[in-house]
Amino acid sequence: MTEPRSALLLRRQLTELNKSPVDGFSAGLIRDNDLYRWEVMIIGPPDTLYEGGVFKAHLTFPKDYPLRPPKMKFITDIWHPNVDKNGDVCISILHEPGEDKYGYEKPEERWLPIHTVETIMISVISMLADPNSDSPANVDAAKEWREDRDGEFKRKVARCVRKSQDD
Repeated sequence: MTEPRSALLLRRQLTELNKSPVDGFSAGLIRDNDLYRWEVMIIGPPDTLYEGGVFKAHLTFPKDYPLRPPKMKFITDIWHPNVDKNGDVCISILHEPGEDKYGYEKPEERWLPIHTVETIMISVISMLADPNSDSPANVDAAKEWREDRDGEFKRKVARCVRKSQDD
């Protein structure tokens, strides 16, 4: 039996990431034979509040990848405007392709089949460095980011960074 196109593509991306690692994250399979469930470790970007943190997340790919985006969920606690309280990541690149019914995002900002695990992770690292508080998944974090960045927001992120180092 031949592997589905999505599995071949995911296997190729994983092999490439292992051969040529990208700064800021590492990736592997959660279970040896399941190409559709990945674990990624994200290093908090330098010169951000997340610096020094090591954040674990899971990527779950649909069987029709790359036509549809994976879902991403942080397993490590993280306080961020674009990560809901359950750990689900909410950024444009991971939204279903096509028109945004709310008119907030352009189709080219949403999922496109040319995206790879590498482009997703680079977007997530960029999101950590520069949150979008205009379209929050975590309204409380977004409010703190806008109104008390150097106070309560910074304290909560520092707590997450410390906890991530112990996990």
